[in-house]
Amino acid sequence: MKHTLWLALLLAAVLTACNRTPKPLDPASATAARAQLDVLRDSVDTRWTQMMASDDAKIVATAQILSELERNPTANKEQLQQLSRANSRLKARRYQQLTMQSTQIDQYDMAQDSLLTSLRGILTATGPSSPSTTVQNTFDTIGQYDGQVVGYRVQYDRAAKQFNNYLQLHQSELQSLGGKYSQLAPLPLFELQE
Repeated sequence: MKHTLWLALLLAAVLTACNRTPKPLDPASATAARAQLDVLRDSVDTRWTQMMASDDAKIVATAQILSELERNPTANKEQLQQLSRANSRLKARRYQQLTMQSTQIDQYDMAQDSLLTSLRGILTATGPSSPSTTVQNTFDTIGQYDGQVVGYRVQYDRAAKQFNNYLQLHQSELQSLGGKYSQLAPLPLFELQE
């Protein structure tokens, strides 16, 4: 009987401890600011990753077309190799999230546009030996990726603006956390600043 009573009390204590709800965070606290900023940063990083994956896919698809075109015996191999080298250099020329500036973005866009314009010219000038269905479908896919660029940049900017605004509004709370939170700076945007 003593053991049963003891077990019942122990079980009641364990259940009471398990049913406790956590103390709510004070929305003005540094801990709440850190949690919210982490959520906003994850959103920014997700948008950036999606945008870079789309751009990487465009570069890979361009390399596939160039490789396929080089197999054609009448192809201008020197021109295709130049375009292939330019395509290979695109990732190294691409702007970086924390340091991008409008001139870097413009230069990257112009380099990629120039490459795709040259490729389009080759595809339309092939005459009787028109590009294969695979090449044409891949080029159409590149066009779809290209059409998504502005949308990805708008989504990224929207998330980055939320992050930047939150950072500005809660600077004192974040400074009190120290470490990486005290050194955060606003993220550059694709949108031209006034």
